[in-house]
Amino acid sequence: MTKIILLGYMGSGKSTIANLLSEKTQISVYDLDKIIEERVGMSVKNIFDQKGEIYFRKLEHQIFKELISSDEQMILSLGGGTPCYANNHEMLNGSNIISFYLKASIETLFSRLLSIKDNRPLIAEQQKEEMKEYIAKHLFDRSYYYNQATHVVVVDNKSPEEVVSAISKILA
Repeated sequence: MTKIILLGYMGSGKSTIANLLSEKTQISVYDLDKIIEERVGMSVKNIFDQKGEIYFRKLEHQIFKELISSDEQMILSLGGGTPCYANNHEMLNGSNIISFYLKASIETLFSRLLSIKDNRPLIAEQQKEEMKEYIAKHLFDRSYYYNQATHVVVVDNKSPEEVVSAISKILA
């Protein structure tokens, strides 16, 4: 069964696009971070704070592998860092997998993340002035992994519906 995987930096719209795409295609949608939160019984932020990033990344890899190995057709929204750890990027192009990197500019990410930064463990403590530089550096570090996706869809200045439409055209 085909698995559609959405990846990209935090704030790129992965969860929003996954849900809209699911409505349009009637394919079940899964959010990797939400599954982790349900299994552990705490938010990603609390997992990072209380158990550490290494614990989180090991669990993330294990659950990602489980989902990829299942026979179920699905749309899967990854966490921003998922492709960058434990060779997860190697699972983005297996058989019956179509992956999409939702590529957003630093400006787009900065404006989207500014209002919700308290909920994001990696940027919660950042001052506004430092945040744009942090995003730029982080995006540069992660771009190799993100670009392992089957397709790249630029999301800047596009509505979620326009992004879903672009993905649907590729899937057709």
